[in-house]
This record gives sequence, C-alpha cells and structure tokens, in this order.
Amino acid sequence: MLQKLIGRFFKRSANAPVDVRLTEAKDWLAKGEAAKAFALFTVLAREGMPEAQYQVGQAYLNAEGAPPNLIEGARWTRRAALKGWSRAAFILATLYLHGLPKEVEEGESLSSVFEDYKKREKPQPDYYKAARWAKQAADAGDMDAQALYGYILSAGPDDLRNQAQALQWYQKAADAGCLQGYLGLGLAGLKDAQTYEDYAQAALKLQKAASGGLGTALYLMGVMTERGTGVPQDYGLATAYFGRAAEKNVRGGQAKYGIALMAGKGIERNRDRGESWLRKAALAGDAEAAAILGDWYGRGIDLPPNYAEAISWYRFASELGHAASSHTLGAIYMAGVGVPKDPEAAASWFKLAAEQGNKHATADLANLVLEGEAPKEDGRALMEFYKHAAEEGDMLAAFNFGVCLAQGVGVERDEEEALQWLHKAAEKVVNAQYWYGKMLLEGRGVTRNPVEGRAWIQKAAEAGMAEAETTYADLLVTGVGGPKDHPEALRLYKQAAENGTVSAMFSVAALYGGGHDVPEDRALAREWFLKAAEQDHPAAQLMIARYYANGLGGEKDLEQARVWYRKAEAKNLAQASAELAGIGTGGTAPLPADS
Repeated sequence: MLQKLIGRFFKRSANAPVDVRLTEAKDWLAKGEAAKAFALFTVLAREGMPEAQYQVGQAYLNAEGAPPNLIEGARWTRRAALKGWSRAAFILATLYLHGLPKEVEEGESLSSVFEDYKKREKPQPDYYKAARWAKQAADAGDMDAQALYGYILSAGPDDLRNQAQALQWYQKAADAGCLQGYLGLGLAGLKDAQTYEDYAQAALKLQKAASGGLGTALYLMGVMTERGTGVPQDYGLATAYFGRAAEKNVRGGQAKYGIALMAGKGIERNRDRGESWLRKAALAGDAEAAAILGDWYGRGIDLPPNYAEAISWYRFASELGHAASSHTLGAIYMAGVGVPKDPEAAASWFKLAAEQGNKHATADLANLVLEGEAPKEDGRALMEFYKHAAEEGDMLAAFNFGVCLAQGVGVERDEEEALQWLHKAAEKVVNAQYWYGKMLLEGRGVTRNPVEGRAWIQKAAEAGMAEAETTYADLLVTGVGGPKDHPEALRLYKQAAENGTVSAMFSVAALYGGGHDVPEDRALAREWFLKAAEQDHPAAQLMIARYYANGLGGEKDLEQARVWYRKAEAKNLAQASAELAGIGTGGTAPLPADS
C-alpha cells in the first residue's frame, strides 16, 4: 500500500519543482495525512533534500505515516545532519545520549522493522557523538541543542566536562527563551550553592523553567519549597509543585504528591488518590515509593494489615535495588509475619540486602550463620565480605570478621587472629570491647588475663551494652579480675533488667535474697523472681515456686507454688519435681542454702 502511494505521488509530482513538492508534503502533514506526507518526503529524501530526510526520520521515529523503526529513523536523521540540518543534528545528539544500535552507522539491516529492540543488547549512551552533533546544532543557533550541549559539558565523561563552557551554553539557551537553559542554570547553581542567597539565585532560574511547565523544574521547586531552601517554606505550595510535576510524569513528583495526599500534608488528605500516585511512581521505577507502599500495607494504616500486598511491594522495591526493603523482607521471613517462618529465605534476603549496602542486614545474616540457620556457603561468602571490608578500615566489619574467626564461621577457627581483629575493632565498636574482654577472661587465643578482660568488659558496660552490664556485674559479685562490689553489681543488674534482660532480673532477685553485701529484702527478691519467671527463666520459676511454698517475701500460696513448680519441671529441672512432690504431704518445700 505504501509503495502504491509513493508511486502515485511520484508520477503526479515528479516534474513539479522541489519547493512545490516540499510545500505539498508539509500541507499533507499539517492536515493530518501523515501517510501521504511520508510518501512525498520519501521521494524528496532520496533526491538528497536534507529537510525531507529529517522529516522521513521523524516519521520513522514517531510512527507517523510509517511503521516505527529506530534504526531507519536514526539513519535518515543522520543523513540530514550530515548535510547541515540543525534540527536533525539536535535529534541525533539526543538519540546518541539514549544509546543507538551499531546498525545505524554500519549499514546493517534488521530482519523486520517490528523487531523487538528490548531483546537486543541494550546500546549504551555515547556522549562523544552526542557532543559532536549537539555542538553542530548549537553553533547553528538551535536553543534546545545549546541547552543539551551545556548538559553534556556538565554531566558527561570527565574528559568532556567543562563547567565554564556549560554555563555559557546554558545562558545562550536561556537568553533565547529555552526552558531547558534555565533548568541547566538552576541545576548548576544548586550544585555550587553554599548559602541561602546562593540557593535563592538558583531558585530564580528554576522558577522560570517551572513557570513554563518543565516537570523537573517543578519537582525541584517543590523540594526547595518543602525544605525552605532558597525560598520561604510553604507545604501547601510545595505540594502544588509536586502535583504539577506528577502530571508531567516526573516520578519523584508522583511519589512526593502521593505521600502528601496520604498524609494530608499541604493538601486535604485523600488516601485513595495518594496511593494511586504512589503506585504510578513505583511502577515507573521509584524504589522509595514502592517501599512506602510496603510500609503502608504492612503497618495497616487506615486499614487492617495486608501482608501479602506489603511483601509484594517490598519485593518490587528490592528488585529496584532498595536495600532497606530487602532487609525488611529478611526480617519478615525470620519472624514469620504473613508468611511461614523460613530462616533460609531470611538469610537469602539478608544476603541480598547486605550486597546492596545495608549494614544491619550484614549483622542479621551473621547472626543466622552463627546460629546455624543459614547455609554454610553463606558463611564463607560472609567471611570474605567481612575480611575485605575490615582490611579497608571498616571497624564494624573487623568486629564481625573477628567473630567469624573465633566461631569458625566460613573459615577455620583461629582465635589468635580473631583476638587481633577484635582488639582493632574495640577502638570504636562496643560489641568488640565486650568480645575482646570475654576472650581475655577465658584465655581464648591468648594467656588468660582476667584483669585486662574485666577492664574491657567494664568499658562496654559503661557504654550501655546490656550483655556487658550483666557480665561485668557478675565479675563484681565474684571478684574475678578485681575487687568485689555488690552494690554496684546490683545497680548494673537493675539497669540491664529494666532494659529487658531476663538473666539480670534473676540476678537482682538473688542479690536481694540474702547472703550478699546488700541489704536483704525478700519482698523485692520475690518481685524480681516473679518478673524473671514470667519471662520463662527456668531457675526463676523454681525460686518463685519456693517463695510461694514457704511464704517468703509475702503470703504463702501453695496453688501458685504448684503452678510454678510444674513450669520449672517442664524445663527438666529434677529438683522441681522432687519439691513439687513434697507439697501437700505435710511438709514444706526446702530452700537452697543461700536463700
């Protein structure tokens, strides 16, 4: 059909002057008869007319009057550019920035104009060729090309960059009324801004671009207005900017506008519209928007939690490289929230999150490896990761690598080397101070040194580490590595207990129970034994049973004693069974010597 059209127009117009035929082709295009226009432009293009070649390229690139064909479109555009058609040079520069297949210049053809380019190797941007064609068009006075060339000089490879020249080209474009020129000047101003006045000057340029409806400028003005950077802070105006940017398909604007609508920030709250905009942003590739949707569904804001939907959005965000979402998925599978508990799946997500740069995930994966709930190969990979990071000066990695060496995770156990890494990390990492102190106390990898070991554990305890507080308190009770100090031990036990450490609750009760250098108070002892027992501490369950059975620190309650003896018995405490048998036979439960 297309060939028939070309033949018909060629026969009718072959003898007409070139300018007449060109005018006729443009008239058809203006009337919406793209196929007829294409037929005439094709004839003129083959005769070497650059404007017609440009129009043929546009027809292929925009699928107007011709089937879509990137390579043919770029070829015809290149032919027009080679003959000096400035608009063609600008379009060609833009195409090179997005990446063009090699066939454009090598003369290769596709098997079909409908070939799926997505299945081909994705071409990479070519800043050098883009710069050549952009400069040609810029020199010819094309204001869009001037702005584009400024961008290439500003953001291209190092050997192309020239910020001073970039500003000059941006200014030329802006002076000609090009919105992209104002955007370029505004971005350059933001990059170098240090004071409020600097940001204000950048905002003036961005405002001109935003007033013309340029989406990126609208988004940036929204961010600056939201933060009060260079302009007065105004949440309502910021949200309006984000809304206009969203309409221009700027995904950052869509995400911001969606959040504003869901939270009612600067606009009347509308959850459904907000979610719709967030979805648009997420599906356009905004990882943060996808993560926010995951949070929204997972926490059940406004509606009951929908864990399946939350997990779906977290997965989507993770695929976009969102490390926090990968980590959240690991935590979900570890806890079994909305899915069956699956430590192996959790390890897989933690591993991905760690590779994406989430340090919390690295620690969580390490815990799974140490607990034997992650594959051994993960242990080896984790050890290599920690080793490399530690050698680069990462103190947290040095601590984790030391733990791997001490525990034999992913590597042969080597307590001497472990001690060296833990000592290095102890300069800054509290957990490393504790581990280093413990190894010195126990004589692991070195001759036992209780004095120095106690000093390191004290340092970790003073930094607020609950496990270190209880361990140091134990040392104060026993006098290992230094003098006894039961009152200070009691204070540390209480501090750790109030932060939820169950063993510390038991220790507080034991100190109040008598036989130590603190005033005996069995009512308080009973209270703390009960707290620890309710947290499933077996020895505390046995002790509170004895307190109830013998009326210590309060009234005797044999029924409660039986309840707690049975719970202790379930933990395989043989003594609990014997004492439970004694209740109700006329006797009373015996007490340990230190009670």
